[in-house]
Amino acid sequence: MRPLRRWKTRILLFFAVVGPGFITANVDNDANGIYTYSSAGAQFGHMLLWTMIPITLALIVVQEISARMGAVTGKGLSDLIREEFGLRITFFMMLGILIINFGNVVGEFAGIAGSLELFGLSKYITVPICAVIVWLIVVKGQYKSVEKVFLVASFFYVTYIFAGVLAKPAWIEALVATVKPPHKEMFVQQSYLYMVIGVVGTTIAPWMQFYLQSSIVEKGVSKRQYKASQIDVVAGCIFTDVVAWFIIVACAATLYAHGYHNIADAKDAAQALHPLAGDYAYILFAMGLFNASLFAASILPLSTAYTVCEGLGFESGVGKKFGEAPVFYWLYTALIVAGAGVILIPDLPLVKIAILSQVVNGIAVPPVLVFMLLLVNKKELMGEYVNSRAYNIVAWATTVLMVVLSIAWFWTLRAGG
Repeated sequence: MRPLRRWKTRILLFFAVVGPGFITANVDNDANGIYTYSSAGAQFGHMLLWTMIPITLALIVVQEISARMGAVTGKGLSDLIREEFGLRITFFMMLGILIINFGNVVGEFAGIAGSLELFGLSKYITVPICAVIVWLIVVKGQYKSVEKVFLVASFFYVTYIFAGVLAKPAWIEALVATVKPPHKEMFVQQSYLYMVIGVVGTTIAPWMQFYLQSSIVEKGVSKRQYKASQIDVVAGCIFTDVVAWFIIVACAATLYAHGYHNIADAKDAAQALHPLAGDYAYILFAMGLFNASLFAASILPLSTAYTVCEGLGFESGVGKKFGEAPVFYWLYTALIVAGAGVILIPDLPLVKIAILSQVVNGIAVPPVLVFMLLLVNKKELMGEYVNSRAYNIVAWATTVLMVVLSIAWFWTLRAGG
């Protein structure tokens, strides 16, 4: 009976802390992620699938570090950066995160507009309504109820797996491409490097580390609950990248294989699946796009508000009332209003803007990782929970690789190649 009781306790403990890791990882497959992964599949077929395994490993390590620091220190990442490195550095980092995240928020509302236009609904009606819904979900909800909404929404991403299967891809080719990088000539192509950086940036986005650590702190996860939180993080990372793999495969099997190499918007990706994979896949793709967009349109402004308020010393948290954290809620509101407002401007190249924002994410990952690694390896801060050698190798290798890829891409711009 004792082993059974021990397992029952572990299961209950896991469900008590589940949420932040799974939610944070799955917001990654937002409208911007769908644009990026769809464009990767449409433009290059299976030639970017090899990135999925190393990206998943790096994502697990980076997200686990964030969760561990939150559980051990009881403080958010921007809090720790301010305390350890000073307000000036923190201010500039917050400014950068604000600018990058605003581009991401615009992409989410573009996804809302595009997905509902598939059903004949005008963006001038749907975007304002969804902006109000997003605002009410967080501002008028309690943290536990808000988190349940987001957690349930995460499972709608399984629709992309169904869409990928219904597209009848070349499974053997896709599996081989997952473990075998393309010919080295691809790595001197400007467009290919651009998309590699975008895929990494949309999967390991800087905002995720700030949001996850803040969520762990707000949920009250402690050192004692840390092991259960690890499972939450790892499960979220694996699930989100399986979904990403299927998006690329589905678009390679339909768009790339039939000559649709340029996606003007997410609507194009969904419509291209309609004649090629059937009505069912088309509806699943549209549903998944809408859910991804609404889901992330809530989380991304929330992440930004958490990050900026923590970094600059303002009260923050959805568990607090509006009057208790006015800067937090006003910043959240402003990001939603501005992000939705931009989408109502006609003739914007939204896909290009969205993918560019993910490339900027990829270029911005190394500075954030450097601060995280300096913090997590401080013995006086983390005690026995400092990074292992294996974690340091993976995290530093990710940092260096992203710097090299960014420099290589800038070099191709200079060389015009």
